[in-house]
Amino acid sequence: MSQFYIKQEKIKFKHIDYAGIVFYPRFMEMINDLVEDWFEEALDRPFSRMHETNGIPTVDLKVQFKAPARLGEIIMKKLWVKELRNSSVLCGFKFVKENELVVLEGEVTLVNVKINQDRNAIKSEAFSDEMKNKIMRFQF
Repeated sequence: MSQFYIKQEKIKFKHIDYAGIVFYPRFMEMINDLVEDWFEEALDRPFSRMHETNGIPTVDLKVQFKAPARLGEIIMKKLWVKELRNSSVLCGFKFVKENELVVLEGEVTLVNVKINQDRNAIKSEAFSDEMKNKIMRFQF
């Protein structure tokens, strides 16, 4: 059965600009936080362990800003899998606030990589079958 990965976030002072709305680079950080939380909480692959020998860099990111988010508002961040490939995954995401008003939406492509011991080279690496099965629970 497919499911969304969902996290709630309250907009804090650190997120906003002088106009009182979320400054767009903070949204990029929120997207990254969502991916990191998904890997740790839903896929049992925390970055703290993974990044010893592997990584999951973003290689493509598309974002459309639909409505402002303001200080004190609560947004629901949703993530799902659109396509799982051998060593990459294309995820959709959507941030919504009350009344299902979309704040932003888009997609991110993540690539599973192996990092060599001296950390000066990386190479794509296939997801394990176990990881593919975990990721596919979020595929729509």
